[in-house]
Amino acid sequence: MNYNDYYMNIALAVRERANCKGRRVGAVIVRDNRIVSTGYNGTVEGMPNCLDGGCHRCANPEEYPAGSGYDVCVCVHAEQNAILTAARLGIALEGASMYTTLKPCFNCSKAMRQVKIESIFFLHDWVPNQALLKSQYDSLLGSFPGEVTNIDIPDPRADWAMNKVTKLNA
Repeated sequence: MNYNDYYMNIALAVRERANCKGRRVGAVIVRDNRIVSTGYNGTVEGMPNCLDGGCHRCANPEEYPAGSGYDVCVCVHAEQNAILTAARLGIALEGASMYTTLKPCFNCSKAMRQVKIESIFFLHDWVPNQALLKSQYDSLLGSFPGEVTNIDIPDPRADWAMNKVTKLNA
């Protein structure tokens, strides 16, 4: 097994801890061929989990049209959690690679670029739903000094991870 597949499989394992009614995502940050941080998506530490009603946006999707309400969502993305954990532990991320089970959103990509993550490897694609945002998103991804690459490995739990559900391990 090559290193990219190895690290993506670890991101798949990390994803199992995700606690979100939306997609479930796992992330692994690697620097100098060593895992330095991991993250999965769920609510902010100390708050009830998303699947326990902790996020109003996730608990009441009928109140928020698709792509809206992120400013009131208390969920933290897997990539953000991995970056924030590294920061809390004093781990520099310059030159690191991010392995994530879902292509990172615009905000996570900005955070990765800002901490100088060099490359992004993702399993499932994500595309912004607005034309202007897509243009800026593509420009942002093009600014990474390393690769932004889709890793093509089997995902036996893709249906569970990529679909909105109402209870954990549905």
